[in-house]
Amino acid sequence: MVDRLAIARLGHRGDGIADSPAGPIYVPYTLPGETIETEPWPGHPDRRHLVRVDAASPERIEPICPHFGTCGGCALQHWETARYRAWKRELLVTALQQAGIEASVEDLVDAHGEGRRRAVFHARRGARDILQVGFAASSTHHIVPIDHCPILAPDLAGAIEAAWDIAETLASAKPLDIQATATDAGLDVDVRGSGPLNATQSVALARLAENRRLARLTRHGELVARRTQPTVRMGRAAVPLPPGAFLQATTAGEEALARLVAAHVGDARSVADLFCGVGPFALRLAERAKVTAADSDEAAIAALREAAKTPGLKPIVGEKRDLFRRPMLAQELARLDAVVFDPPRQGAEAQARALAASKVPVIVAVSCNAATFARDVKILLDAGYRLTAATPVDQFRYSAHVEIVARLVR
Repeated sequence: MVDRLAIARLGHRGDGIADSPAGPIYVPYTLPGETIETEPWPGHPDRRHLVRVDAASPERIEPICPHFGTCGGCALQHWETARYRAWKRELLVTALQQAGIEASVEDLVDAHGEGRRRAVFHARRGARDILQVGFAASSTHHIVPIDHCPILAPDLAGAIEAAWDIAETLASAKPLDIQATATDAGLDVDVRGSGPLNATQSVALARLAENRRLARLTRHGELVARRTQPTVRMGRAAVPLPPGAFLQATTAGEEALARLVAAHVGDARSVADLFCGVGPFALRLAERAKVTAADSDEAAIAALREAAKTPGLKPIVGEKRDLFRRPMLAQELARLDAVVFDPPRQGAEAQARALAASKVPVIVAVSCNAATFARDVKILLDAGYRLTAATPVDQFRYSAHVEIVARLVR
């Protein structure tokens, strides 16, 4: 059954919203002011599939990718740039308002740069046992096969072909997730979901890695083949990446976040970097300050410790620590001039409460989730901190994800 709907506004996930007597109806790939035809989305009474745009918004533009609308990786290639940027900034404005926080929000920083430097390709066998390698369709497990993605950085060239080769080599009935990361030494690839490799598979994958000139190939972090150690430069340091390591999505994004963090920390001589990962902030801050860095990822801390040996850096103390269960407490924070915390999407409520009980003069909050960011900042504001700056950063162009960097002072 085809329904005709009028899109009134855009939701925080980038879906168009039509109002109905039963409540809001969400339709991906639509824009405010459009009249559209839709069909039901099985199992989701509040969602619809777009069939046709009858009356298009004047803000609608041609997407840059032929897979847009089927691939679930991008939500907003069809919206003109100025309106898209205003909406993305508004995600932070709205989250702060909903938390009861009055603050001035800076202009959105474009940090797409050359594009994404890491990607996860999914390999599945579909109907008639046909192999498909690509990205997942929106809100489904269906795979959209691809041979090109315009939002990937040039340094990921060859990653899609390598993913297809790996999937064909393993010939597995099991779903595979193939993570590719562009490094200074070449592509670093980690395969998940294959199960233990037999001798034939291991030899075939090692040969594939050599033919594709991969820097390294691992399975669930276990080494299969390595031509050279994958590294990424962070400030003065070259970081030896653990297999499947987390990095900011774009090089420009990491650099933009790090510049904002450094500016907000200012002349602090002793800084803590909490949820530090492999050290994109800690290594740059150590060019002028002593740094205490903590993260639950043991491999990331080991990589940071190695990179911290770079000549010219001030001391970095790296600690493996679960900051959700053991947040750094007020007495541990007492000697610090500033604290930076950059938690995962769920935020850092326990650590925020510990910071709220401290006397740290400056706190820099970094987040990839506007809602949990607002919750954690509200905890600090209620304890007497003042929000002096909040900047949205867009390294996930065409998506509903936004990074945030904020400065709070006691």
